[in-house]
Amino acid sequence: MPLWIALAVAAAFLQNLRSALQKRLTGDMSATGATYVRFLYGVPVAALYLAIVMGVTGAAMPQAHGVFFLYAAAGGLAQIWGTVLLVALFAYRNFAVGTTYSKTETIQTALFGIIVLGDHLSLGAFLAILVSLAGVIAISMAQSHLTLTSFWRALGDKPTLMGIGSGACYGIAAVCYRAASLSLGHPDFLVSAGYTLVAVLTIQTVAMTAWLAARQRGELLVALRTWRVSSLVGLAGALASIGWFTAMTIQNAAYVRAVGQIELVFAFLSSRFMFKEKTSALELAGIALVTGGIVMLIFWR
Repeated sequence: MPLWIALAVAAAFLQNLRSALQKRLTGDMSATGATYVRFLYGVPVAALYLAIVMGVTGAAMPQAHGVFFLYAAAGGLAQIWGTVLLVALFAYRNFAVGTTYSKTETIQTALFGIIVLGDHLSLGAFLAILVSLAGVIAISMAQSHLTLTSFWRALGDKPTLMGIGSGACYGIAAVCYRAASLSLGHPDFLVSAGYTLVAVLTIQTVAMTAWLAARQRGELLVALRTWRVSSLVGLAGALASIGWFTAMTIQNAAYVRAVGQIELVFAFLSSRFMFKEKTSALELAGIALVTGGIVMLIFWR
């Protein structure tokens, strides 16, 4: 199995774990605060990882430059805005439609990858991503009890546009992270990915600290008070990001994000076997499509 696939699968598993841990914080802080601790407590983990990699490999520190920081900042801020849009959707009665449309992230990542980096997809890979996307949408529709008619009729509504915008932000972030890492021109991809991750998390932490200090100062104190759970969120988030950033340094970001959709399979298995939740036929069909799309991508890319 190629390294980038193993990294993407591991990252998806850890991201699912991070999301579960973040839910434990929702009673103590806002969604914004729960997002903030992921960055704040993730910085030292990423920095320690980079130090270990450099120590083991004996590699030199990458030489950062303006283009690198431009991509890192654009990606980091785009990810924050993607999260903000996704959270804002819950204020709308028909938020389920918007969150479903946000799942178009993989296709948008592919488009941005072509525009920014010239990362073109093979026909087989494109078809595999479409199959996987159909599965993701099916799962999302099943969980939110949407019908196909309501899904299409909502096209053009504000929640729908916000969902698509959220997916676009995540797509931009993924491509920018790959572009930032590659722009370093470092011979060791582990160092490039680790260095990029530290830079991005630092930018995100500074930006969100400034925002919370101006708008929700109490969240900063809660982030420190809940350090036990928050540090676990930061640890799981940073480990997941190490997997994402390294995989996207090696391979087309759209391919990585497509394989990463296996996170939905992990979430499904958790709800089915740990929480004994019922499963609909549409969810099972969606899981089959997601899994099939990933297998197609592995063999047809």
